[in-house]
Amino acid sequence: MNYPRVLLAAFCAFIAYFIYGGILFGLLPWLRTEFAKYPAVYRSQEGIKSVMPFGMFAMFVALVAIAVLYAMIYSGGSGVTEGARFGALIGVFAIGSFVIHNYVNLNIGLKLTIQQSIAYFVQWVIVGIVIGLVYKPTVNP
Repeated sequence: MNYPRVLLAAFCAFIAYFIYGGILFGLLPWLRTEFAKYPAVYRSQEGIKSVMPFGMFAMFVALVAIAVLYAMIYSGGSGVTEGARFGALIGVFAIGSFVIHNYVNLNIGLKLTIQQSIAYFVQWVIVGIVIGLVYKPTVNP
């Protein structure tokens, strides 16, 4: 495993994750508007800002773990293809373990659940592609 490339892949994925999230929540109002319908469940913008540094740190740690998983299962091939496939698997996992789990446990609507499923699936595919493009295994002589 190429540890410097794992960390670089995680860092680049972190940047991509937050760029996509910024576009999704900052420029496109549909998901933000849907979240706003549940103020008793989700933090306000001001509330999010107060805990954002902790969230960013935790997301970076999670992305290091994801990059390590990618490095462990990488079997060669195109970084884009392998990364997209890996990201799609992580996206399906996130939908089942996070989005649907929240739909069951939180008092939120189906529309938000569907929007989150689409948004987060795309986000994880992007993250997977970035990891796939950046990670390069060590070459054994």
